[in-house]
Amino acid sequence: MKSPEQLRFTREHEWVRIEDDHATIGITDHAQDALGDIVYVELPEVGEVFDQDDVFGVVESVKTTSDLYSPIGGTIAEINEALVENSGLVNDDCYGEGWLIRIKLKDPAETEKLMTAAQYDLFAAEESE
Repeated sequence: MKSPEQLRFTREHEWVRIEDDHATIGITDHAQDALGDIVYVELPEVGEVFDQDDVFGVVESVKTTSDLYSPIGGTIAEINEALVENSGLVNDDCYGEGWLIRIKLKDPAETEKLMTAAQYDLFAAEESE
């Protein structure tokens, strides 16, 4: 599956969508596929502040538990409350309704350190070999 062109990506398999001074963050299709069925997502509280690359939560699947890393620094503006009741949304629609958090950006220039969709797809393919 090709990654959405409008997103940026990390080596830890998170994605970020920038909208004005906010960013929506989730995990990639490659990540959710590798994890298997997601059974629990632990997310931060609204108002918490994270720097780029900080751990902001945990995702648990039938296979493993993985830390979630913030692709960009900022303040948590919103968490996806729907995941409390249905963490499987991450598997079903990782780039849509399965998003994890929204943050108010600290420094939009941090996105320049992230991979484009084409770069991420190449990275994910090499990692899968």
